[in-house]
Amino acid sequence: MKDIINEKVKKYNKEVIDLRRYFHKHPEVGFKEYNTSKKIANLLESFGLTVITNVAKTGVIGILKGSKPGKTIAIRADMDALNIKEKTNLKFKSENSKVMHACGHDGHIAICLGAAKILSELKEEIKGNIKFIFQPAEEGPGGAKEMIDEGALKNPKVDAIIGLHIWPEIDSGYVGIKKDTIMAAADRFDIKIKGLGGHGAVPHLAKDPIVIGSQIVNSLQTIVSREIDPLDCAVVSTCMFNSGSVFNVIPNDATLSGTVRTLNNETRNLIPKRIESFIKNITKANDCSYEFNYSYYYPPTINDKNFTTFFEGVAKEILDEKVFEIKRPSMGGEDFSFYLQKVPGTFFFLGTKNIDKGINIPLHHPEYNIDEDILPLGIKLFCNTAMKYLNS
Repeated sequence: MKDIINEKVKKYNKEVIDLRRYFHKHPEVGFKEYNTSKKIANLLESFGLTVITNVAKTGVIGILKGSKPGKTIAIRADMDALNIKEKTNLKFKSENSKVMHACGHDGHIAICLGAAKILSELKEEIKGNIKFIFQPAEEGPGGAKEMIDEGALKNPKVDAIIGLHIWPEIDSGYVGIKKDTIMAAADRFDIKIKGLGGHGAVPHLAKDPIVIGSQIVNSLQTIVSREIDPLDCAVVSTCMFNSGSVFNVIPNDATLSGTVRTLNNETRNLIPKRIESFIKNITKANDCSYEFNYSYYYPPTINDKNFTTFFEGVAKEILDEKVFEIKRPSMGGEDFSFYLQKVPGTFFFLGTKNIDKGINIPLHHPEYNIDEDILPLGIKLFCNTAMKYLNS
């Protein structure tokens, strides 16, 4: 079966590359992937799959039923792009102003579609079902939970799930796996400091929210450095600080926003309490008030050990020594985590760094690009994993 899949991957390689370039040229942001989802749905229908559209607004699900009843495995690809103006010189660079596939989702779509086409041609050899989940809004506010709430893991019930992320920190053609937490929880905090404005020349008559906000920013850094076990990992980053509009006027208010990244629920639940404690006491000491909002976005992405071990075996049959276990998880977040809370599965990294081709730009960068030679590897991994899981 592996040889048959290899031949089909070669046969459709140019078609897959063309698809990746099409989606790169026509990016759309979360929950607005109208053209993207229409294109995907039409292709899945042409492959003979049962297609469900408008799931979580723009999500698409393709269901491939094998020749015999059995288990169901899901393969997920995210579809959304970012609000970034592209600065590459690619012939297929984005035609949508200030929108770009700067996180590899164009490659994810192409890989998943390639797998869908090949597996549809092997349906007589399949025992069970394969669900292809094309999900909107991974970049935010998060489409996975909405897809699940609208039945993406039901009818037929999904028994296992697999997904990937094209990863610029890993050499092209290598696969990084992890048998537990591979990515962090990603949360958000918003703070409003209510001070008292006044003239910059008489600060004693005002209550300066900028000074108070600065104290809060500095104090929050001690949560990680002094309250979290050094052997644990956490991030507290204040990434927005807005206040004032005139150079000689102390403003009334200041607003701060930031992100928190954690790898376990204990630390995840501790940090918002400590953030508010600092805010409360600093504003009280300065005779001011505050508003605080904490949003739990994506939980940690925790792979199932047994399924990941199974996937590791499949991957090593294809790539041999190019499969390795990641030593430390990424502090980036992924809403694939919501699927893994419901069913066993694995999320892995497919390396794309290729210095010789000049492909070494990080994610979310306006010059980001991928090594297209990895697209067939992703398809092989998805196809072989699905076939072995269902037919074992």
